Amino acid sequence: MPHPDRDRERSLVWRMRHSLHRSIPARSEIAAHPWLRPVAGQLLAPRLWHLQHESVARGVAIGLFWAFVMPVAQIPLAVAHCVWWHANIPLAIAATLVTNPLTLGFWLWAAYQAGAWFVEAPPLVMPGAGTGLFEWLQALGKPVLVGMGLFATTGALLAYLGIQVAWRAVVAWRWRTRHASRKARQSGP
Repeated sequence: MPHPDRDRERSLVWRMRHSLHRSIPARSEIAAHPWLRPVAGQLLAPRLWHLQHESVARGVAIGLFWAFVMPVAQIPLAVAHCVWWHANIPLAIAATLVTNPLTLGFWLWAAYQAGAWFVEAPPLVMPGAGTGLFEWLQALGKPVLVGMGLFATTGALLAYLGIQVAWRAVVAWRWRTRHASRKARQSGP
């Protein structure tokens, strides 16, 4: 006969959650960190870590915005804006990982394509071997900046609105289900 505790321990979701909880530092460790000590009071506010519909939507929107505006070192900026806008910090950090070293090339290419369409730029011609960083940036230039800005604003807006709508839909569905089950119990057999 299966044992519920052993089955739960073998569950992939349970193992992932357990592993995540072991790897995340405790609040006291974050507060004691020398670099974070001056802002620990604001950074550890419970409202920045709870899953509430408005803070979740803000956190994901902030994370996506900074992921595209600044594809390198975006996490500190996202966390600072989460404190300012009272947004969920863990989800903002997770959302910034959309632009990571493995996907950055794709996003730069997509940003160039989108930006080139808006600024009517010619097709991309990459500099030859032996050219410096300045020549590469000059080749990408304005279309990439426009494209990344476009991705940042539309991604943040769509994420915010999508989470708000999805959250309300789930709450309405749960309410209807609960209401229907109450009616069924009250009518009885």
